[in-house]
Amino acid sequence: MGSGSDLKFSKFNPFKLGRHPVNLLFRFILELFVLGVAAFWSWRLFEGWPGTVLAIVIPFVMALIWGSFAVPDDPSRSGKAAIPISGPLRLLLELLFFSFAVWCVYDLGLSGLAKVLALLILLHYVISWDRIRWLLKQT
Repeated sequence: MGSGSDLKFSKFNPFKLGRHPVNLLFRFILELFVLGVAAFWSWRLFEGWPGTVLAIVIPFVMALIWGSFAVPDDPSRSGKAAIPISGPLRLLLELLFFSFAVWCVYDLGLSGLAKVLALLILLHYVISWDRIRWLLKQT
């Protein structure tokens, strides 16, 4: 076993929080919540079997798009990109993904929860300012 110094996140750097494991976990939880919200919204919007089908298909398509379209060498991800896109386009994709979830929560009549979700997403992006700056440079 090596020493603890060979861990990538052993040194705290307040200027590089976009890659910090706690922030990455926070983003992962937000991503899962978004997929769950999309499923619940679809199921509630359409009654019967169409709602059930859409509750499966919509989150699946969202996850497929989220995981496929990536910026090569993104330090907050695996670095692999099945379908390489520019940083600004990835940022737009993320904003659409999260905005859709906020809208779904609002459409379900949960305006207070929609505000909380929007604030949590904003907090994530404020914390991840170094990643946003990196994405905007990847053209």
